[in-house]
Amino acid sequence: MKLDAIDLRILEAIQQNGRITKLALAERAGLSPTPCWLRLRKLERAGIVTGYHARVAVRRVAPVASVMMEVTLANHRQVDFERFERAVATTPEIVACWSVGGGVDYILKIVARDIDAYQRLVDSLLDRELGIDRYFTYIVTKTVKEETVLPLETLLPPSE
Repeated sequence: MKLDAIDLRILEAIQQNGRITKLALAERAGLSPTPCWLRLRKLERAGIVTGYHARVAVRRVAPVASVMMEVTLANHRQVDFERFERAVATTPEIVACWSVGGGVDYILKIVARDIDAYQRLVDSLLDRELGIDRYFTYIVTKTVKEETVLPLETLLPPSE
């Protein structure tokens, strides 16, 4: 789907405020409400808008340990990747997982109650024989930047 300037304004607005009203969204997009809403629905149907979420300040709810973990699998067959990825998908403490090129196979973002809970989680993953050969743990000591809004204007090719 080719996006135009109006689509980009809609996407930027809903990234910043998923609860924006129809009228306010239309004003930000430079359209009347009905065509703006139809465009938003089209973006949703195309899979460009995949959901609406609230950002929770988790440390205001409970103390947590945030951990980044590098994982290398022992074998690199499709079945090995699929087994590991199925386990990741069903583990709630793993809040993000990226398959990467380079020296490791995956990078995971894990949120646990504390370091002990994190280690119990790792032990359970190892006990499940998911093919983990090596893993490295990085404890997050301070979040410097964590954005959910994508810089769409800088990601798209310049318009002609």
